[in-house]
Amino acid sequence: MQNEGAVTAITAKRLTLALCAAGVIGGAVGAIAVNHNNATAQAPATVAAAPAPVQAPPAVAGAPAATVSLPDFTTIAKQNGKAVVNIRVMGTTKTSARGMPQVSPGDPFYEFFRQFQDPRGSQRDAPVFGAGSGFIVSPDGVILTNAHVVQGASEVTVKLADRREFRAKVLGSDPRTDVAVLKIDAKGLPTVPLGNARALQTGEWVLAIGSPFGLESTVTAGVVSATGRSLGNDSQVQFIQTDVAVNPGNSGGPLLNTRGEVVGINSQIYSQTGGYQGLSFAIPIDVAARIKDQIVATGKVQHAKLGVSIQEVDQSFADSFNLASPEGALVANVERGSAAEKAGLKSGDVVRKVNGQTIIASADLPGTLAVAKPGDKVALDVWRDGKIVRLNATLANADDKAAPDEREEVAAADKGAKLGLALRPLEPIERRQSGIAAGLVIEDARGAAAIAGVAPGDVLLSVNGKPVNSVDQVRDVVGKSSKSVALLIQRGNERIFIPVRIG
Repeated sequence: MQNEGAVTAITAKRLTLALCAAGVIGGAVGAIAVNHNNATAQAPATVAAAPAPVQAPPAVAGAPAATVSLPDFTTIAKQNGKAVVNIRVMGTTKTSARGMPQVSPGDPFYEFFRQFQDPRGSQRDAPVFGAGSGFIVSPDGVILTNAHVVQGASEVTVKLADRREFRAKVLGSDPRTDVAVLKIDAKGLPTVPLGNARALQTGEWVLAIGSPFGLESTVTAGVVSATGRSLGNDSQVQFIQTDVAVNPGNSGGPLLNTRGEVVGINSQIYSQTGGYQGLSFAIPIDVAARIKDQIVATGKVQHAKLGVSIQEVDQSFADSFNLASPEGALVANVERGSAAEKAGLKSGDVVRKVNGQTIIASADLPGTLAVAKPGDKVALDVWRDGKIVRLNATLANADDKAAPDEREEVAAADKGAKLGLALRPLEPIERRQSGIAAGLVIEDARGAAAIAGVAPGDVLLSVNGKPVNSVDQVRDVVGKSSKSVALLIQRGNERIFIPVRIG
């Protein structure tokens, strides 16, 4: 499933998505694509301290008196900080025997570095280091952190708040959700209670504990800036956005609410410099907990899949589909043999609810399914032909290979005819928008078709004067032609004939 959400609040400048882990392993500061879960939270200890009232300045005569209460995080920091750990990782990278990085002939610095490289081409392993944070979720040493913190690590060391150090084993990691689970050989460790990320509200106070720039047990606080935030990087995760100061080394550390419960794992920042600039993002703990449960139980992670491509519903689409408001996920394409197809979803449907949960933006659909498992049943409320239709789907496994779609079969069959076209039928949405009643979209043009001037995005209307609505019709006409075929193409507002040699 593709997710096309975006962070719309950033308009003044183009910012760079950066991971918060310090060091080389996992990418200290750089771009990332990340992803999921639901587990039984430990019974939370009572850690919330009574807010310390702060009296406002004396009111002006005649104005009503006001009292502002601010949270006191001292109890949370003292008690839950014991379960936050510092993670150090070590790995290796290939360098030349003279210590220079290996570069390929296509690299822009190839000529410069070639003079320093060993002519015999010998290489050696050079150590690289990284760091991050994590937190203990069970007394026997199970630790949650980010997948990018331990990516490529050959050795992982965990340092507790009491300064003890342990060699850690990576039980498993899931790059799709950027969640990893570690295990250390220890007993009776302090833990943090897990909260409910779905209950978070914009404006709510939260705090982070971690090791930014290696400064262990650092506490920073702020508010929830938004929930359900999609970052548009192919991730299924709907992030918690905050203005809590998060920097390299904070990755994998907990985001806690004022009750001392973990509601998220600090994972990413938006930054032009690699440092904190007011936008930080955390993976909801319900997503992370489900990943943790799967890894602890089986050592691997399975993701659910509906099997649709979706688009945002804007005002134009809302008007076209007679929707009262521009909300929902517009189904652009349904994968053959998928759970969506078996449930009866069609291109042009607008998914409005999943299991009763309203879908506002298109990113809400994959985000809602992120906590589901293969085999789970979901009820979909779909807007179709001016009314709501209820469909029931049984989710598939995202790792299962999709059935080959029509465009792939055409490309394979065309090799014999040497036409060089990959085709697919027009979607209902495309027919409405273009005004073309029938035809085939040209997905790719190679060989003879490309030489003749056929281009991807063209719509094939007829072959040798015979209208075509299916791939089989094209095969039939081309198969009966010996030297060339005349293709009627719709390109923008123009229709043109293009002769293509197939000899």
